[in-house]
Amino acid sequence: MTSPIVTLCVGTEQRLFAAHEDVLSLSPFFSAIIRSRFLESISKRITLPDETPEIFSSVLEYLYKGDYYPRLLHNKRQDRWELEASDEDPMTGRGAVESTVYCHAAGQQLLKDTLVYCTAEKYGLDELKRIALRKQGLQSGIQCATILASARFAYANTPDSDSKLRAHYLALIIRSRGTFKRSGTMQMEMEGGGKLFFDLFVAMCNHMDDISSITKSPTSTKSPRNLR
Repeated sequence: MTSPIVTLCVGTEQRLFAAHEDVLSLSPFFSAIIRSRFLESISKRITLPDETPEIFSSVLEYLYKGDYYPRLLHNKRQDRWELEASDEDPMTGRGAVESTVYCHAAGQQLLKDTLVYCTAEKYGLDELKRIALRKQGLQSGIQCATILASARFAYANTPDSDSKLRAHYLALIIRSRGTFKRSGTMQMEMEGGGKLFFDLFVAMCNHMDDISSITKSPTSTKSPRNLR
């Protein structure tokens, strides 16, 4: 905490953040910037015009605390992961958690955890990616249009070698295909095409093949009384 302070100018509104140089350097992205720019510089300032301030705030919170609000908690009794309660905290004044954030780059609301994941990918923060992915799996009640828009954003902002977030969206869409079909959003999105829907087509075919193989399996035709 005694290292120099770096000022960060974030987003189109140029919101200012401050962070310790040593903390920022936990990210390979910022470490490279600090080494290249600030070796003999007096004014330590980084401009990030394309970032979303709310998402960058979550990244900074992770760098300092190892997580971002709402925290990920493990329910030992039920052996499952949960998000901390989102009732207003009298100490911090924080209220209900917003699961979506307006992203200027996309021009619409997107899932916050997807944005955090993609930002963590850019900054080289693998543990933050794991946290964001697990949190995203705990979200519910998200509109179909938001899910599809977030999926497209995920595809556009992650490399082909990183399949975890993409696989999450493919599984979610297949699992909730009835809801997506009724929403009327899927057809409009599919007309736009792209790798998302190619992968979705392949995943759906594999899903149907798996169901078919289970149905045709000899053991699946036996009645319970014949099983030993």
